[in-house]
Amino acid sequence: MDQTSVLDVFRASFPQHAGLLPKWMLLLSIVSTGNSAECYGTMKLPRQIYNTDPKNPTVKAIPKNDVSHSTVTPLSARTFGTWTFITSVVRFYAAYNIDNPAMYKVAFATFLVASGHFISEWLLFKTARWNPSLASPLAVSSGTLVWMLCQWRWYLK
Repeated sequence: MDQTSVLDVFRASFPQHAGLLPKWMLLLSIVSTGNSAECYGTMKLPRQIYNTDPKNPTVKAIPKNDVSHSTVTPLSARTFGTWTFITSVVRFYAAYNIDNPAMYKVAFATFLVASGHFISEWLLFKTARWNPSLASPLAVSSGTLVWMLCQWRWYLK
């Protein structure tokens, strides 16, 4: 196989719809799958987001060597990983079917739920504190919500 045909195969594997939103959804799906796998192997990712004491959100709930007081348990980490994987599957299918109204709406809902979840854990339940580990998924979910709202009629002509 020559170099041109390898590149053609690579390009053909990407969503074929116009615009960057389908490619963005594919990228998020791939990254989310990796994040999900990490939640099954270690509690590092969820603890970076949820590692606070709800009674005093400016203080970390777990000292460096003691995990007994953490709000993140192995079960909650795996549940978070499962939820993340489900959203990555939905976003994968939406990337390739972005003009399907049902897929677009379900993918939109995943970002709505994610934004609501992160905001409520931060501001309502006080189990997350503002830091880069919270800011990143909140920016991605909220930013993608706005992007999808702006592109709604263009993809669902």
